[in-house]
Amino acid sequence: MNSHFPRARKRFGQHFLNDPAIITRIINSIHPRSTDHMIEIGPGPDVLTEHLVPAVDALTLIEIDRDLAAKLDKRYADKKHVTLLNEDVLKVDWDQFDHSQPWRIVGNLPYNISTPLIFTLLNANLPISDMTFLLQQEVVNRLCAKPGSKQYGRLSVMTQYHCQARRLFSVPPEAFTPAPKVVSAVVKLIPWASPPAVAKNHEHFTNLVSQAFSQRRKTIQNSLKGCSTKEQLIAADINPGDRPETISVQHYIALSNLCL
Repeated sequence: MNSHFPRARKRFGQHFLNDPAIITRIINSIHPRSTDHMIEIGPGPDVLTEHLVPAVDALTLIEIDRDLAAKLDKRYADKKHVTLLNEDVLKVDWDQFDHSQPWRIVGNLPYNISTPLIFTLLNANLPISDMTFLLQQEVVNRLCAKPGSKQYGRLSVMTQYHCQARRLFSVPPEAFTPAPKVVSAVVKLIPWASPPAVAKNHEHFTNLVSQAFSQRRKTIQNSLKGCSTKEQLIAADINPGDRPETISVQHYIALSNLCL
């Protein structure tokens, strides 16, 4: 394992994982297999990468930091199954990846890009078998939140529409260099093989959910004024007087399909 960590760059939101026990626990949670085609986002000083390289058949590393990318390129130059992309992951063209088999995606994600990146991956036309991410605990709680909780919102609904979301364990600030000001957590997202329900028009569903949570204090009838009627809410088995954070993913899907 690397004993020397590079200087973290604030503009990239870098916090490098340094705790061997946590690293082992994350690798065990990923459970890499020889047949895997894997993408690691933000490998940094390669504390996870060095465990993944000998374990999988194909590994793509996406690293925005040019200095870190150069070190990774040098270290794994002789590994033909390792591909390095020195790019901003939010600008990656996902169509360039082989779509003939599913990909597994892992990473210690910078807090400032975690939410937009998850939305990007959920909407990318890329076959994904699972995603294991180290994120800010607050984001993990939102990903996994159930209706009726304070954390439940647009991110919860859209993530759980696409995936099963499982919170695995917390990671304290001292497990990083430099230590962040917040607690982190590991989450596993597993895209549905057969979704419990399907929106007939994904764009309409996305817009409806976004509008519902744009004014959380309002009732669902008021927050969706102009988008749905009281009769449609009742037909979708939704109480017009309920608030957006109390309504399940399935009910949002049913309402969207009724409003088309």
